[in-house]
Amino acid sequence: MDLKHFSFGIEDGIAIALFDRAGEAMNTLAPAVFDDFVAVVDRVATDEKIEALVFGSAKRSGFLAGADIRYFETLSSAQEATAAIRELQALLATLEALHTENGKPVVMAIDGPALGGGLEVALTGSMRIITDGARTQLGQPEVQLGVIPGGGGTQRLPNLIGIAAALDMILTGRPVRPHKARKIGLVDEVVPPQVLLDVAKKRARESVGNLEAHTAPSLRDRLSPSHLQAMALEQNPVGRRVLFKKAEEQMLAETKGNYPAPERALQAVKIGIEQGPEAGYDAEARFFGQLVVSPESEALRGLFFASQMMKYATGISTNTDPKPVNKVAVLGGGLMGAGIATVSALKAGSTVRIKEVDDAAVGRALAHVNEQIARQVKRRQLRAFEGEQIMNKVTGSTAFDGLSNTDLVIEAVFESLDLKRSLLKQVEEVVGNGVVFASNTSSLPIGDIAAKAKRPEAVLGMHYFSPVEKMPLLEIIVTEDTADWATVTAVEYGKKQGKTVIVVKDGPGFYTTRILVPYTGEALYLLADGASVEAIDGAMVRWGFPVGPLLLSDEVGLDVGAHISQIMVDAFGDRMAGPDMMPGLLDDDRKGRKNGRGFYTYDEDGKRGGVDESVYSALGLGPRRQLPSPELEDRMALAMINEAARCLEDGILQSSLDGDMGAVMGLGFPPFRGGPFWWIDLEGAGKIVDRLDALAERHGDRFAAAQILRDHAESGKKFR
Repeated sequence: MDLKHFSFGIEDGIAIALFDRAGEAMNTLAPAVFDDFVAVVDRVATDEKIEALVFGSAKRSGFLAGADIRYFETLSSAQEATAAIRELQALLATLEALHTENGKPVVMAIDGPALGGGLEVALTGSMRIITDGARTQLGQPEVQLGVIPGGGGTQRLPNLIGIAAALDMILTGRPVRPHKARKIGLVDEVVPPQVLLDVAKKRARESVGNLEAHTAPSLRDRLSPSHLQAMALEQNPVGRRVLFKKAEEQMLAETKGNYPAPERALQAVKIGIEQGPEAGYDAEARFFGQLVVSPESEALRGLFFASQMMKYATGISTNTDPKPVNKVAVLGGGLMGAGIATVSALKAGSTVRIKEVDDAAVGRALAHVNEQIARQVKRRQLRAFEGEQIMNKVTGSTAFDGLSNTDLVIEAVFESLDLKRSLLKQVEEVVGNGVVFASNTSSLPIGDIAAKAKRPEAVLGMHYFSPVEKMPLLEIIVTEDTADWATVTAVEYGKKQGKTVIVVKDGPGFYTTRILVPYTGEALYLLADGASVEAIDGAMVRWGFPVGPLLLSDEVGLDVGAHISQIMVDAFGDRMAGPDMMPGLLDDDRKGRKNGRGFYTYDEDGKRGGVDESVYSALGLGPRRQLPSPELEDRMALAMINEAARCLEDGILQSSLDGDMGAVMGLGFPPFRGGPFWWIDLEGAGKIVDRLDALAERHGDRFAAAQILRDHAESGKKFR
């Protein structure tokens, strides 16, 4: 056979087909590889000397990462996309038929990611064997791109692992790790990477003439109360109705109806279960075709492509190499500092020294790091000895001892300019040239921090988001004095920490904080105008944010918000000034979640209750009144979007792409809207300007449209 995308051989009657898409770093599915798939299947089906097939990957990057997302961009209509999916379904059906019709075992040998179409290929096998490698995971993440599984995932997965487990994977897009996959019956065996092919060939040989010779799920798992309960629920019509209804309720609570893909995925699974496979596969293809050309999917794919591009961005225009970072010092071991230490050791593999003011604070910081690592071990994402090795890399001190040989110093203390300057001065006395000093500040200009620095070229900002272990964005802030080597060193290290990195120009609030302040400020204006806390937060959650602006203020800390707001007002004047409410909140000892008093109530453990109705009287506000939800949404969303445009206009942002990624990954801007600039393009700059002008007429100059928006409205030019 003349194969371009596979290596193929036969050993003792067992065919070994290893997928190796030519010219690509990872295996992905697209029509370009279909001919080779067909050739492999035909050979196995028709060659009487071949008794079984082992299907794996020749690439070290993994088994099969899914569909080639670039191909989606070539699909111009729902009808064209539906036809393409039916072709894929037919192809995978022939692979499945090798064992269901021809009686030849098909053993899938999986090392590394098997996601989306990759898992759908794996599902066609009679057996799945995977490795316990750190990168091995299986999942159906299609909803995260605004589509649904199209290669039979909505049909084969429920049949294999049950409806409830399948819906959890399909509707959330969350992958499962090897041992969880084994437990739920998704795979038959978990083995070390070194023996994967040997075991796969052995199992293929054992299965010849005995296709039921496999090991999953285990007898203990089959007889577990949870498994028996699920089976009882799923095997009767009444139970299935309850299951689907509950799944729909949970899905809508999560998506607020803003994401059509999970709803269509649920429908496809339900149709397949209730009306049979033929109807299920037909629904899957039709729904995929409708979704792939939807604005939500286009926005989510735009973010995906942006994230891929940013993996290679350096943040500088020159060809400058980063300096190696092996040892990191973190000044401050609070929630942010301990989180930075965790990702530095856990993700970047660095040796970390945490500097704190006393032994108790050092102990709390180390305990936080240990807790995060222990959680990874418990979830089997790390082996116990690996967790111990990582924890041994993290130490603490109350002095600056040990910082002399560090490569990067990250300061993570309170937003005090004097304190940050003092720490920079002390660090410069003990470290040498070539050491980057980064401030984890959310609002203070880096230029002000570095004003008296001996080596201002090595000073920049690294603005992390809380909780550091979960939030994907890192905002790096550079001044006119910051050297390219320092910038690229910080960028590359941020990537090693697992972050998506944007580089922005120095200025008060940089980008993310600068656009957040007018957003939360407008929420306070709406509060002053009579809207309730529930209405304000509810409007923006329905618009697509994970939490509303007032709850976010509680989470950040009302005292912190007041401090940042004042910095922004001092820099930009009245357009950043919300109504004068912060003094009233602080005078009433309301700091948010951290002291259990804010816009919401909290119990002793910090668990949130309902709105604290006494907040209105504390602020001297009268009875609440109903304001139209579109008005609430427009005022808050456009306040943020207009400021984002100003940041691009002022050169704070290097590109609109950075602006979209920063807002989505740092602030929770609705992904299905693609980011502020993507959304402007979708709505049309002219319409955005008209709405801002109408708001400015009613509420004042804080809604005056950025000039760059007017320019784009006039020219018709798009931002993305």
